[in-house]
Amino acid sequence: MAKSFEEINAKIATGEAVVMTAEEFAALAADEGVAHAAKRVDVVTTGTFGPMCSSGAFFNFGHSDPPIKMGEITMNDVPASGGLAAVDTYLGATEPSRTRGIEYGGAHVIEDLIRGRAVRLRASGPGTDCYPRIEIDTHVTLDDLNQAYLFNPRNAYQNYAVAVNSGDRLINTYLGPLLPRLGNATYCSAGALSPLLNDPLYRTIGVGTRCFVAGAPGYVAWQGTQHNPDQARDDNGVPVAPAGTIAVIADLKSASHEFFSAATFTGYGVSAFVGIGIPIPVLDEDLAATLALTDADLTATVFDYGVARRSRPALGRVTYAQLRSGAIEIEGKQVPTGPISSLTTARRIADELKRWVVERRFTLVPPLEPLPQPDTGAPAPKPLEIRTEEAI
Repeated sequence: MAKSFEEINAKIATGEAVVMTAEEFAALAADEGVAHAAKRVDVVTTGTFGPMCSSGAFFNFGHSDPPIKMGEITMNDVPASGGLAAVDTYLGATEPSRTRGIEYGGAHVIEDLIRGRAVRLRASGPGTDCYPRIEIDTHVTLDDLNQAYLFNPRNAYQNYAVAVNSGDRLINTYLGPLLPRLGNATYCSAGALSPLLNDPLYRTIGVGTRCFVAGAPGYVAWQGTQHNPDQARDDNGVPVAPAGTIAVIADLKSASHEFFSAATFTGYGVSAFVGIGIPIPVLDEDLAATLALTDADLTATVFDYGVARRSRPALGRVTYAQLRSGAIEIEGKQVPTGPISSLTTARRIADELKRWVVERRFTLVPPLEPLPQPDTGAPAPKPLEIRTEEAI
């Protein structure tokens, strides 16, 4: 029993497609078997909502009179990138404010724009014959901009580390505060709802895949940075530590503040909570078998962030069901757990994407190019080595 993208899209167009969230599908498969679920269901929707630091937005401001070639640019005192065309810029989510530090950063500017607030734009330029203005100080809203689109180089990490701290002092990390002497464990994944955990071998997710990005229809633009398909995997082919990633793009003017939220991590910096959802076609029973996996079937690796090295010690593996129970056992000690991602919002994303498909507002796109696959010689992420000029 195999289905194609074309067959499933035809059923979506006529309103006949059966669509379920990943949790609903897993419950059906548990009750009636994977084969029955694969035959009955056409599309499974997924979702995740957590901090995704490698995010940001491109803007085009339009030309002032007289025009300016923007060099140094700030938006609400947060530096944005020069080095593009005269009135184009990229604003990174983690860029801190010049005046407020990590209390306010690029993600906050993006959220302010999504919420309809005016943002102060200041820029200077060298002054040229065709761009004679050398300074500008104005306010812009999202509606004022010609183009504003999210372009996030790395989102929706396929599994992620569980973080603990064996050291003697509290440390502040991008996974939140970690108490000393294994005082707590934090994690960041929607588990069985997470998009790339439901398609672990990237059979349906690739360049061109349509997806939900911060409340807007978007696309997978490329493999994400640090994409690592050759991570260790379990018997189901699911990676047990950080593996695949995707770069995504979407129109910021269609985004929602419900699914994009700025955040500051104490002692660390600015980040952005981004909602990502991907519909997965139920092409066959093999794919259905991974779609049917639950939090009890999926494991993540515990890493000791108390060791401030590139390669942190692994302290074992735990299931997402154990993580969600509130405590895990590490080295004989019961360690309380807490997520820094929102399962509640991930469920909302999967439900919203399900509604888009059921209402025939969202069809599926087969990948124009696959993501780098496991065991195909894809290069692993390279470390940055410290070298002197003489060593080159």
